[in-house]
Amino acid sequence: MSNHQGTEKKLDLSVNIAGVTLNNPITTASGTFSAYESGAFYNLNELGAMITKGVANIPWDGNPTPRIAETYGGMLNAVGLQNPGIDYFIAHELPYLRQFDTKIIVNVAGRSIEDYCEVAEKLNGTAADMLEVNISCPNVKKGGIGFGTHSEMAAKVTKEVRRVSKKPIIIKLTPNVTDITEIAKAVEAEGADAVSLINTLLGMKIDVHRKKPVLANKMGGFSGPAIKPVAVRMVYQVRRAVNIPIIGLGGIMTGEDVAEFIMAGADAVSVGTAAFVNPTAPADIKNELIEYMQKYNFKSLKEIREAFTE
Repeated sequence: MSNHQGTEKKLDLSVNIAGVTLNNPITTASGTFSAYESGAFYNLNELGAMITKGVANIPWDGNPTPRIAETYGGMLNAVGLQNPGIDYFIAHELPYLRQFDTKIIVNVAGRSIEDYCEVAEKLNGTAADMLEVNISCPNVKKGGIGFGTHSEMAAKVTKEVRRVSKKPIIIKLTPNVTDITEIAKAVEAEGADAVSLINTLLGMKIDVHRKKPVLANKMGGFSGPAIKPVAVRMVYQVRRAVNIPIIGLGGIMTGEDVAEFIMAGADAVSVGTAAFVNPTAPADIKNELIEYMQKYNFKSLKEIREAFTE
């Protein structure tokens, strides 16, 4: 139990996203969280929502190794959405997630529109609260980023998933585009209930001693504190372009980082790379946010947002 449990009751940390109420704005960034493993370090009830690793219609092996590398101010990953497939997820992972007083957001991966729709349909009768549709992974050769970088394709995926899904859908946007607001407006127009941004930037690292790329995939997704100014800027721009809720992510390491994203226009946030450095990061960041709110006498997230002046 958090030392801030009593204080928390006096503060309104709740967030409403498409009719689903999160107890607080802290969620886990997809691909960085496993309930079994993360739950060994902190109480998962501390989270507003658990966003799962990407789940596809069939098991995916992911990319060859090495597929993770440290960089200045962050890391590169080219895991390639390795996952056991939706049937295994529903049978073995979802029942475990259900025991927590924390919303379940299932990240949906696919190589084709049909793949996304198949996963979305299978999740209709389950305990999943929302879907996060990953149209933006930079280290999957088919699908993923191909859909996320073109307004028409992003709109098409959104429209088809919206048609079959009975759950609210969040579309995860890629930063690897010229104008992220165009993509955000396109998915909002086709029925996205929310957007999450940003996914990783496309990066590369070369080992100058071995004279080879560090990652077997050559390129991978760049995440961590170094990308935070880009993420804050994009959340700020998207907030002014759409009316749907935004989950902000990209380099969040502290409670003050969360406040910054909220001021930029995010309704909730996802913590990812920080949890690789410190497994208790999501819970710690929530407690730091509470401390920040106490320091400035904020009673709700809305007050933080409204305090921002341009």
